[in-house]
Formats: sequence, structure tokens, C-alpha cells
Amino acid sequence: MRILRIDEHSRFRQLVGVGGLGTGLFFALEGDHTLGRNESRLGRLLDVRDYCKLHIVSHYVAKLLGADQRLFPVVPLGKVGDDAAGSFVIRALLDVGIDTRYVKVIPGKPTLFSVCFQYPNGSGGNITSSNSAAADLSEEDIDNAGSLLDSIGSTTIALLVPEVALSTRRRFLCTAKQKGAFCVSSFVSGEISDAKRLGMFDHLDMVSLNEEEAAETAGTPFIADRPDSFLNRLVRLLASEYPRLSLIISAGKNGAFFANRSAWSYSPAPRVTVASTAGAGDCLLAGILAGMAAGIPLPHAPRQISPQPVLVNALDFGVLLASYKVSSPHTIHPGASLDELLQFARQLGISIVPAIEQLVAERDVVKAGG
Repeated sequence: MRILRIDEHSRFRQLVGVGGLGTGLFFALEGDHTLGRNESRLGRLLDVRDYCKLHIVSHYVAKLLGADQRLFPVVPLGKVGDDAAGSFVIRALLDVGIDTRYVKVIPGKPTLFSVCFQYPNGSGGNITSSNSAAADLSEEDIDNAGSLLDSIGSTTIALLVPEVALSTRRRFLCTAKQKGAFCVSSFVSGEISDAKRLGMFDHLDMVSLNEEEAAETAGTPFIADRPDSFLNRLVRLLASEYPRLSLIISAGKNGAFFANRSAWSYSPAPRVTVASTAGAGDCLLAGILAGMAAGIPLPHAPRQISPQPVLVNALDFGVLLASYKVSSPHTIHPGASLDELLQFARQLGISIVPAIEQLVAERDVVKAGG
């Protein structure tokens, strides 16, 4: 099995993350009208495995980089309940080589759980437990992480994602940034104004957003099929207020966009059969982070029109992984691996530049030191 090459010369050598760990289920509702306050509604329970954001990103990074190898540990910091769901989550993390030493099991608290519902037209929502073990992760837990915090340095990707308190994520951000880590976050739209007020955008290196979250960040609507005006405004905003920050914007069938203080770029999404888009944005971010760790560059200029699809940067790699993910109904594609992803690219007629092909290694080669 092949993985992306990590060796002693790699820019990043570990990922440490803070966020929610849990699971959930999906219902397909009967009837297209909005669920009422006092309404009971039939729905079909779907065979869909749901996972939380920290788990999704950690899983794909682990699979692509070989987290069971000492060269790139993936270490989540979180909490689960002492229940069947918590055991399931920990087992799933361990199965792909993720280090679970800092995932605490909390008696008397349920594992984070979400019930998602979908209308026949594809729209929907979810109800997520607010009294879960994940919500119990505190600033004090960050301060008491001990040897984990000692391991953070300039070769660390520090990931902070929703489903734990914003104050806890901010404490982790401040600690990781002080130690020189590359700090990456995502937010739900309702958190963005508070995150700005708390100064989190001033310390982050990268933020991953969907279209709604990007509009909230920029203070203007985002129209994916006519993005130029929005993205030019976003570039000016970054240059004036957040010059160290890069933004990733997932736009579904329209691909993804990258913006920093200098310019914006995009990566088109290939046409694929979609089973579910749930988790695709987290998958996009995971692909970008894994690519960056292995040395795949971020976009640095607007994309030139190419006669055939080509994978040239980490944004392209993330879009490819997200496009592969949507072929599965589960938020984590059970077959995801670098071998499967490269085969998927070949099936779509996507060529890969030689500089990226050279970053692919057999697992046993990496075991020997890269």
C-alpha cells in the first residue's frame, strides 16, 4: 500500500487536533414540508455512518500519511463517553493508527451524538447533543495536556474544529501558536463573529469554510458560479486585516477556492456521481493538510486554462479527495486510501504532475526512514 512520503526533511511531522469526537445517524424524512414544532414525522433510517469533524480530518490524514508510522503521528485531544458510541469511536481511530492516548473516556457523560434529517429535495439539518463528553473538554484540559503540548513545535499542524467550546479552542490556539505550530481551523457560521472578536483570526494560519461561512467572514454574499467580485474583496480584506491568513472555501460541485492577501485561485471539481456530500468539506481540508505535510504546494497564482484536468497543488489534491468521498454515503469513505485515490484520478482522466508523483512512497520504504 502506498502513502504520501514523510521524512526528516518534511515541513510538518505531526498533527495535533482539538474538536468533537462522536457519531450519529441519518433519517430521510417523508414529506417535503418543514418539520413542525409539535409534529411527529415518519422517516427512513439510512445505512449511513456519521462521524464528527475532528475524527473525519484525522482519519484521512492518517490514511494518506500512514499515521501508524513514527514519522507522522496524528493525535486528537478530546473526550468521549463511557458508552458503546465512545468505544466505537476509539476503536475506529485506533484502526487507522491514530494515537488515542489523549482521548479521555468520561463516565456519566454521553458520547457526542447527532441525529441528521434530510428532506426529499436534499436539504436538511441535524440535532446534536449539547451535554456530551466532547462539550466537557475545557481550557484546563488544554493546560494539563502535558507531554502532548511539549511535543508541539514548528513542524506541528495544530487543528481546531467545532463541537467543543470556542474558548477551549482559543486556548489551544494560543498555546500552539506560541510554540510555533501551523494553526488551522474551521468554524460554523454562528461562531465566526465571536472568533473574530476573540482575536482567533489574528493568530490562525489557515481557515476552512463553506460558502455560507465564507459569506459570514467577508460580510457579503458568496456566489460560487460568479465568484470574482467576492474573492477580490476577500483578498483585500485579508491584506488589510489578516495578512498571515489563508482561506479555503469549499463550494460543492463548483470545486474549491483558495485566497490569501495576494491573490485567489480555484480548483474545479470533476463530475462524479454523488451519494452524499456530508463530511466533504472536512475531507477537503484533510486532503490539503496531508498534501502540505508531504510537500505538495499551495496555489500561488490564478489557475491557467488546461486542455485536460491536472493535479498540481494541495488544493487540487483536497478537491480530488472530497470528490472521491462524495461517492460514499458515509462521512468517512470506508475504502479511502492513497492507492484508491490515485486510481480514482486515473478513471477521471486527471493527470498528476511529476513533482507530486515523486512524493508517493511504499509504506515499507517510509518505515525504513523515507
